Amino acid sequence: MTAHEPDAPLEDDDLAGYDVNGRMCIVTRESGSPEELIRFVAAPDGTVVADLKRELPGRGCWVKIDRSLVDRAVAKKLFARALKMDVKAADDLGASVDRLLAAQLMQMMNMARKAGQFVSGSAKVDAAVRSGAALAVFHATGAADDGVRKIDQARKAWHLGMETEEEIPSFRLFSESEMEGLMGQNAFIHAAVLAGQAGEGVVKRAKMLEQYRIGGQSRAAGGAGRQKQ
Repeated sequence: MTAHEPDAPLEDDDLAGYDVNGRMCIVTRESGSPEELIRFVAAPDGTVVADLKRELPGRGCWVKIDRSLVDRAVAKKLFARALKMDVKAADDLGASVDRLLAAQLMQMMNMARKAGQFVSGSAKVDAAVRSGAALAVFHATGAADDGVRKIDQARKAWHLGMETEEEIPSFRLFSESEMEGLMGQNAFIHAAVLAGQAGEGVVKRAKMLEQYRIGGQSRAAGGAGRQKQ
């Protein structure tokens, strides 16, 4: 792929592992769809960078959405082997990917807010949950247990009353200070994302970040437990 051929298929990815079922993780050797993996490429300076949008040119390789696997790929120097290049993966690549995923989520939250698909404040969140308007709820990691419990009760009431398959997902991914650094005055203690394209984008990215931090499948539907940073 070149700058003059933006629609050309990603070349040489098969050298990093590909089969009829999808891309292959260079650590586990398990195949999966692009949505289940993170693509990595070599930057012009020879460093390994994450290609979250899967649009950077050149040979790419893939790692499952799991921080521990990215760290393992760095420790075992798997990126150079997969990319067939003398590349350098920084020791803090795993943390760098976490920051990129977090920033991507915050950007989507701001887009949802501008689109009227994001509300904050415990009263507004409770109302959004009880009305069925909320796609997911978010709490700061330091949110008071009583406030979280009240919104959890609303989630459970909606789930039981409407006989839905699962409760509305709940996430605790950032401290209030982290959100202030990324969102400024838009930081929140409790928030809910509402139906719409931007709102759906928030949920998708929140699940990806949570999955990256804890490994395996996102646990959002199971409650609002604090996640590892």
